[in-house]
Amino acid sequence: MFRRILIIAGVLLSLAGTAEARKKAEYGGAHRVMTCNIRITGLEADAPYPERVWENRRDLCVETIRSRRPDIICMQEVIYDSYAYMKEKLRDYVPYGFAGPEMDPYTEGYHFIGKNVIFFRRDRYEFVSAGCYWLSETPLIGGSCSWNTTRARHCNWVRLRDKRSGRELRVLDVHLDHKSDEARREQIRMVMDECAQYAADFPQILCGDFNAGIDSAPIRYIRTVDGWREMYESVHGPGETGFTAHAFKGGEYKPKKSRRIDFIFYRGDVEVREAEIVRDRKGAMYPSDHYFLFSEFTLR
Repeated sequence: MFRRILIIAGVLLSLAGTAEARKKAEYGGAHRVMTCNIRITGLEADAPYPERVWENRRDLCVETIRSRRPDIICMQEVIYDSYAYMKEKLRDYVPYGFAGPEMDPYTEGYHFIGKNVIFFRRDRYEFVSAGCYWLSETPLIGGSCSWNTTRARHCNWVRLRDKRSGRELRVLDVHLDHKSDEARREQIRMVMDECAQYAADFPQILCGDFNAGIDSAPIRYIRTVDGWREMYESVHGPGETGFTAHAFKGGEYKPKKSRRIDFIFYRGDVEVREAEIVRDRKGAMYPSDHYFLFSEFTLR
């Protein structure tokens, strides 16, 4: 009997050790990040196409995100109904960055301010600090516009501490203007200037929809700033990889100019392990009109 108890105890200790090892491996330095333009909801242009309507594709959107087990998710084009749904379905994450309605003239529907919301895992990170500034000449004024920007644009950021390693990192989420090249140039210059406050080796991850291709002035400017690199390129090499905004058509989309406009840039003591353009779909339905991006990295 005593021997049986010892065997059972040994098995339990072994299982506990395996679970702890699994937990340590998961935390063991690797961070998984996604950038996801989830598409504004309720647009009249989408109404005739059931596969584009938010209520029909939202489960696929969450399923696609969860399939990569991200620690950090940077979303763009989040508004009231999509934010409520994502909070409900991602309860194991802390959301940051859905500011309003103080700076919004409307509290329902889409009126030209979509939010960049960052979700991070509750069990993985300790919240250190966060902030938001508007990409304009008056960055502290919510909803402010400059440089012929078509819509108000902003940057949300969070500073996190890994609960296991104690290492800190900063994550920024942006969505640059979709029409004005002048605005995009000034907006990204502003982000780079703000990031320059931090030491060169401090890990910073910049995610978003830049509405600009790899040869555009805003993206070229990022590359001139010391230390900034792009995660997909670090794994797969430089050069155009094709479009990421696909108008819900996937591989059948035939843009006038094939270009990637979604990026994950990084600076500091970061080493990229893996990167993917996520092209998941279910039949004719896609999670969004953008492909999501996924990367895995460690802090050196």
